[in-house]
Amino acid sequence: MMTSISSLLATPGTPNPFAPPASRFPAVTTFFKWRTAAPVLLSSKFRCWSAPPPAPPPAPGDSENATVGEELSSSTEGISAYSWCAGLGGLGFVETCYLSFLKLTDSKAFCPVGGGGCGDVLDSDYAVVFGIPLPLYGMIAYGFVALLGLQLSGKRIFPGLSEADIRLTLLGCTTTMATASAYFLYILSTKLSGALCPYCLFSAVLCFSLFFITVKDFGFQEIQKFVGIQLAITGIVVAALSNSYSTAQSQLLGPGEVDLLPFETEITTKSTPFAISLAKHLHSIGARMYGAFWCSHCNEQKQMFGQEAMKIVDYVECFPDGVGKGRKMDKACVDVRIEGFPTWVIKDQVLSGEQELSDLAQASGFVMDKSLPS
Repeated sequence: MMTSISSLLATPGTPNPFAPPASRFPAVTTFFKWRTAAPVLLSSKFRCWSAPPPAPPPAPGDSENATVGEELSSSTEGISAYSWCAGLGGLGFVETCYLSFLKLTDSKAFCPVGGGGCGDVLDSDYAVVFGIPLPLYGMIAYGFVALLGLQLSGKRIFPGLSEADIRLTLLGCTTTMATASAYFLYILSTKLSGALCPYCLFSAVLCFSLFFITVKDFGFQEIQKFVGIQLAITGIVVAALSNSYSTAQSQLLGPGEVDLLPFETEITTKSTPFAISLAKHLHSIGARMYGAFWCSHCNEQKQMFGQEAMKIVDYVECFPDGVGKGRKMDKACVDVRIEGFPTWVIKDQVLSGEQELSDLAQASGFVMDKSLPS
């Protein structure tokens, strides 16, 4: 051991007085040399840290690439949400363009379901707001939302507006549309009960989807800042629609400027055996049809039954004295709380709008004879 220590302390070129002769311990000398070299090699190859080693400094341009990558990731998510808004807004724009064309040209809508529900809803008083057809409002709203979505997706459509202003405008539009859709669904289920309108339901799905996409894009923390604005928009929309419909109903029930004497429309169709059997069944259970002489849908319902069957159906004319100042709706119709014409009261059911004979048979429990032509 002394030999190894002395050999380490020896300086080059100075003879070591403690070193043994080389010829006496050749193997031992070699062993100590190998043992003394190992610690030097290990100490130069490994390091012992009391804490995790520091990260190497970033290379020039790495920080810029990381920042660009984060911005690209966030912008990709934003583009995805706004692209959905643009796409859904485009679908709504196409649908409302079609409905606006039908409303302005007084054409019949293609209805994928039976019962004439599409025409009943589109031709009702609730399809007009402040004298303007409702689909026109929808066409403008959907088109505007589609343009805002394209702008936020990178298209320069509104160059003078900042991204924050456009996002807030989009939130206001979708809030307005979702509130209006909820109100219209309430009208559809309460005032137009029995009428099924696929166009209305599809539009409601689009509006609610646009609203939820916009709210999700803002995030929970940010959307809390605009809850007051959304509640104000909701109140304004509900108040405006309620005022429009209440004004229209008051004009309908109190037409002081209209003076129309009652008249009878001629029924030109022949009754089928099925229609006659159904009319007898409706009469036997006390079912009644409430209508108005000026109502085109009432006339179409009569033509559907035919001459012979309509003599059996219990029909109640709601304006027997005509329409005008001082003339009121018949008390029997007021008691039923007529919302539109025609209205069927079958047992405890109230069916608004023109009905197919098969629907009346099902509602009244009439068992159809397969041998009878419908």
